[in-house]
Amino acid sequence: MIRLTGRLICADADEARIVAAFLPDHIRLSRAEPGCLRFDAEVTDDPLIWRIAEEFGDEAAFDAHRVRNRASVWWQKSQAIRRDFHKTAAE
Repeated sequence: MIRLTGRLICADADEARIVAAFLPDHIRLSRAEPGCLRFDAEVTDDPLIWRIAEEFGDEAAFDAHRVRNRASVWWQKSQAIRRDFHKTAAE
């Protein structure tokens, strides 16, 4: 199992609006991917920071997610937003 946890850290309200507008569809598409076990995102007490938790069945599922992500509208709109993610592998 592959886990990715971390934060999206918006620099300002404009970036936060991008996340609010495009993250819900990214979550929906991610959860529909083969091998996606979990994909959760929530805004923290700071409205500029979202907490992200993802789990995929294996490295191949995670790699497929990354390929789809890089080709998505979500990535086009949000790629400049700072990300602080940590990937771990678990049995």
